[in-house]
Amino acid sequence: MSSLPPLSPSILGVEPLDEFIREVADFIHHTILNRPPEAQGQIEVEAKVGVLRDKQTGRRIALPVLTETILAPNEVDSRFESNMTAMQHKHYNTLLNNLKATSDQPGYSASPLAYAHLHLVDSFFSPDNSRGRDKIRVTRDEKTGDVRESLKKIRLASLDIYSPKRAVDWRISVNMEVPVPLPLGSPTHTRRKDRISYSHEAFSIDLTQVTSSAGANQPAEILHELEVEFAHSDLLLATASKRGDPNVPEQDRYAFDELIRAFVNNARILVRNAGDGWQ
Repeated sequence: MSSLPPLSPSILGVEPLDEFIREVADFIHHTILNRPPEAQGQIEVEAKVGVLRDKQTGRRIALPVLTETILAPNEVDSRFESNMTAMQHKHYNTLLNNLKATSDQPGYSASPLAYAHLHLVDSFFSPDNSRGRDKIRVTRDEKTGDVRESLKKIRLASLDIYSPKRAVDWRISVNMEVPVPLPLGSPTHTRRKDRISYSHEAFSIDLTQVTSSAGANQPAEILHELEVEFAHSDLLLATASKRGDPNVPEQDRYAFDELIRAFVNNARILVRNAGDGWQ
């Protein structure tokens, strides 16, 4: 036999379910459908690139696994650091800018990327209720001073992914962003965000340099962040409500899982390209 004959995907003729993507889909689906009913706001689902560090030593965790692994919540004594080096930030900027330029060329077969360069300032205020934990964030356009949003972010749940063969790990977070009136008084701290935002189909990819300041006498902290986020929470909620429903068309029944598959693939592409060149 000189060549490989056509092969079925399995003895049943179907592709086995990807357990990793199914676990992520189940986690996001459960979290958004069981969100607090009294909190009315927008669902935010994002994947951040960073490093999982041991809480005791500060070093990156090392687990006896060979491939990317979803950590069971609260089972590993680690913290997620949403940061990268300035060189990694520049590397991602170059890759994404080149991809944007390529997508603008005639004959490009895939969906094009949109691009926006934003300069924002976040001001954080203590909640009106002294027992509340969720600070109020007011975001303004740095150039015009116009308020873009005033909200309270409620953290619902997160899922950490350890990637032993890569330079970085990642975290999936599900939050609620609840609009609130502009607060009075002075902010507890501020941060400036120099953000390059790339839009592609149902997602946005944000590459941000964050400069934080806790006060006049405090040194500024500079972080470099990269995240992929669902751009349309209403689409996510609509597909989540129809997931697995036998009374809707098959395309609608599996639309949520397709969204999560594309979301995970985008996060994986970013993680795998913390080094040189697209993989």
